[in-house]
Amino acid sequence: MGTPKLERPNEGYLEFFVDCSANATPEFEGRGGDDLGTEIANTLYRIFNNKSSVDLKSLCISPREHCWVLYVDVLLLECGGNLFDAICIAVKAALFSTRIPRVHVLEDEEGSKDIELSDDPYDCIRLSVENVPCIVTLCKIGCRHVVDATLQEEACSLASLLVSVTSKGVVTCMRKVGKGSLDPESIFEMMETGKRVGKVLHASLQSVLHKEESLGPKRQKVGFLG
Repeated sequence: MGTPKLERPNEGYLEFFVDCSANATPEFEGRGGDDLGTEIANTLYRIFNNKSSVDLKSLCISPREHCWVLYVDVLLLECGGNLFDAICIAVKAALFSTRIPRVHVLEDEEGSKDIELSDDPYDCIRLSVENVPCIVTLCKIGCRHVVDATLQEEACSLASLLVSVTSKGVVTCMRKVGKGSLDPESIFEMMETGKRVGKVLHASLQSVLHKEESLGPKRQKVGFLG
């Protein structure tokens, strides 16, 4: 729980932090992964810095005084290409399963406010992730472009285009990475591919998330936190 920002007194907000573990590659030892982590976090800020991705007003508890702050911490354990794509999928899945406790603001006769948390652990609110975008990375190789590139394919690419796409195929953000150049015609082609792939990606992700949720407590726990 935090205080709303001055420019958005009726909204909560998201904070992103990306940690590039040295387990991913020896290049990340020490502070080697800081630049990449900052780059990824800044990209996430860009695609979520609008009113359509997440309903930030639902995170407001008391205007100008109290709001929910969602800390999205990303730990990068493998550096095998398509980092932005994989991270965005993980962020959307995490937001889908997030439960935010429902609170009530009580005001006494003197005007002081007190926050009361519901005793019911199931009395929660959920964020709508319908408009949360996913990034599709398109790597330019020669005159063509590749989606879901391998490390070898990335090594052949001098420029890539990151396209942030919603489930309805709306492009919300674009960013070019790499030292190479992209001509306008290639950019339009890559955008169309990104929109087409993005819609399929969202549909598949939503199907998996709803299927997993329907299993309830029977779902298998996977990973070192399981």
